[in-house]
Amino acid sequence: MSNSVAPGIRCLQQAGGSCCCDRNKGYRAYILILTFLVYTSYHLAKKPLSVVKNALHGNCSSKADNFSLNDTACDWKPFDKENAEELLGSLDYAFLFAYAVGMFISGHVAERMNLRYFLSVGMILTGILTALFGMGYFWNIHLLIFYLTVQIITGLFQSTGWPSVVATVGNWFGKGKRGFIMGVWNSHTSVGNILGSVIAAAFVNYAWGWSFVVPGLIIGGLGIVVFFFLVPDPEDVECSLPDHQGKQVETHNRARDLVESYNPDHDKFMEKTPFLGEEPVHRYVYSRIPNAEEEPLSSQSVNNVDNLPQEHAEHEPISLLGALKVPGVVEFSLCLFFAKLVSYTFLFWLPKYIKATTSLSSEQSGDLSTVFDFGGIFGGIIAGVISDITGGRATVCLVMLIIAAPVLFIYNAYGTVTWAFNIFLLFTCGFFVNGPYALITTAVSADLGTHKSLKGNAKALATVTAIIDGTGSMGAALGPLLTGLITQGERKDAWKDVFYMLIAADVAALLLLFRLVYREFSGWCRRREVEL
Repeated sequence: MSNSVAPGIRCLQQAGGSCCCDRNKGYRAYILILTFLVYTSYHLAKKPLSVVKNALHGNCSSKADNFSLNDTACDWKPFDKENAEELLGSLDYAFLFAYAVGMFISGHVAERMNLRYFLSVGMILTGILTALFGMGYFWNIHLLIFYLTVQIITGLFQSTGWPSVVATVGNWFGKGKRGFIMGVWNSHTSVGNILGSVIAAAFVNYAWGWSFVVPGLIIGGLGIVVFFFLVPDPEDVECSLPDHQGKQVETHNRARDLVESYNPDHDKFMEKTPFLGEEPVHRYVYSRIPNAEEEPLSSQSVNNVDNLPQEHAEHEPISLLGALKVPGVVEFSLCLFFAKLVSYTFLFWLPKYIKATTSLSSEQSGDLSTVFDFGGIFGGIIAGVISDITGGRATVCLVMLIIAAPVLFIYNAYGTVTWAFNIFLLFTCGFFVNGPYALITTAVSADLGTHKSLKGNAKALATVTAIIDGTGSMGAALGPLLTGLITQGERKDAWKDVFYMLIAADVAALLLLFRLVYREFSGWCRRREVEL
């Protein structure tokens, strides 16, 4: 066992003795569960502000919003002016812009240090800063600069989460059924949003400071758990590596594939190319096993596959430029820019929109907003399953984005007709809006981060993931900011304009996928021709 293994795991290994279950499967299940909880806590800590906005700038005419007996019952200075929406939007922008910038930095740092240390420190500091925002309530702080500064620093440390958990999961899992596994796993985003909404809503009408302090304590506590129990690399506990990592496994599988696809009528082999970023045509490549001038293929030759070199592929960190050259990274990054703009506008402004367009209280609006996240859970899983079956990640994203545009229009036009219709449309919006976003940030990022052009360098996964999600986070910063500006002054048609912006972003996202979809369709047609 490696000396770098987490102290808690080392103690369990020494005390546990033998295990009746498969070690590899057991560890992989454990890693999925732990990283699921980790990123659930990250989103749990992101969510409170969207619910608390209704307390920072409330409505004194609504008895339900009169949550205390002091003079800040309806508004909290400096958010008590007519430009409250603009100021609240600036808090979102400060956090998300810092998060986006931090994402590019975190990807580089995560490749160059132990992921367990990096992730645990990031979580603990995120917890402290999230709680610090809430302490502004208890310390009676009314300075905008305080809340902006806390948001900026929190955004930087929040960026430690995604590259770390995706790199960890990527280290443990190969490419088989990745869409389904990561679709289920990525539900942590929606689960975190749901829990964050429920926790924040429980305190918003009483003392909104607790809406931040409680999530801060949760993510900080889990950061301590990560320090003692995270295993970021299978080698740390002498488990086998997934098929994208290291020369031993990669070369072994490649040689097996060549042997199995050998055509005795030719002195060449057929080799498949992956679907993503390349046309999956069949190419003939010359091989040393066998040809007319060398020894014939024999069982001994096949057995020698197992005696290939043991060293792994070089684990040198990849540059940003090198990661951008991976086929598909640019297209999916730009697509995520617009897809995440839509998703995060819902994340940060949906409770405010519900309260502005219905007669619900702040707490009820926060609770109803969770329906969107429930839809997102199912959307991410279904998108992953279908993309596994078809092999068309880009095509699945395109179809869901096409459906999302009219659904957004219908929700804005008819979502408030009845309570039941509101719930149904919210769920449907979450399904089609978060499905592509979830697929790109998980399975697609992992596919691109272990692309064959990287030659088994699994350390590139953190950088590729950071580029894709960092670009997406730029859009995530822009959406809430524009929403705050558009709704400034509470114009009658302000929210309608917000939804027009979201629909335009959705259309832009799907247009960016056309080239990749064309390649996927070309690949399916060529494969069909070969089969016939």
